[in-house]
Amino acid sequence: MGYYISVPFVPTPMEVVREMLRVAGLKPGETVLDLGCGDGRVLVVAAKEFGARAIGIELRSDLVSKAALNAIKEGVRDRVLIIHGNFFELRLPPADVIFLYLLTSVNERLRPKLEREAKPGTRIVSHDFEVVGWKPKKIVEFRDGGRSHRIYLYVRE
Repeated sequence: MGYYISVPFVPTPMEVVREMLRVAGLKPGETVLDLGCGDGRVLVVAAKEFGARAIGIELRSDLVSKAALNAIKEGVRDRVLIIHGNFFELRLPPADVIFLYLLTSVNERLRPKLEREAKPGTRIVSHDFEVVGWKPKKIVEFRDGGRSHRIYLYVRE
């Protein structure tokens, strides 16, 4: 039986998305994978502003539809793939960068899957929540408006 977890949809502010992708060193032609892609904002920014290919996995069908519409509206449909499903139950597609905005408890549960399925050298960037048991290569404090955000960068060994 698969693992189901409910993580509330809290969109990452756009400037934080951009900073996270910069911290991850996302380059044109690379692939970013957003686990729990929500409304697709990370996918759109990665494709439109960084020249990357973007894959999102999202459990909620309403958010899958919203993400697809956003990719179409922003003119990046040809570089964005949205998969409707549970990322715990799917084999992770190959990616250069994996984007996380989940809870620490979910990251901890996800860690063995990332260790098995992410290729060596994959950069994993997490917003506000660390991956327990991994040592970050970099931690960046980023202010957006009145709020401070913590960005964790890990590199899969």
